[in-house]
Amino acid sequence: ALAGDRILPFIHLRFTITAMSQALPLPPPGFDALSVDEQIDYVQSLWDHIAARPEQVPVPDWHREILVERLATHHANKDQGKNWEEFEKDLTKELSERTT
Repeated sequence: ALAGDRILPFIHLRFTITAMSQALPLPPPGFDALSVDEQIDYVQSLWDHIAARPEQVPVPDWHREILVERLATHHANKDQGKNWEEFEKDLTKELSERTT
C-alpha cells in the first residue's frame, strides 16, 4: 500500500464530472458593466458557492500524487518542519522587511 493509503485514506476518492446542460455565455450578461472590484467579488462568490460543496470538486490524480509525496517527505523528516506559530512569525518578519 502507498504511504498515502495510511496517511490520508480519502485521497483516493473519485469524483464524477457531469457535462453542463447548456453552454453559458462568456462573460455572463452584465459582467462587463461591473467594475473590476465587482467582477472579482462576483468570481469570488462563484468560487465560494462551489467550495461550499467540496465533495463535488474534482481533484486530479496528479494533485493526490504530489500530496502523497509531500506527506511522506514530511513524515520522514518531522524534525525539519515548522509549526504554524514559527511559520507565521517568520513570514510576518519577512513581509515587514520587504516593506521597509
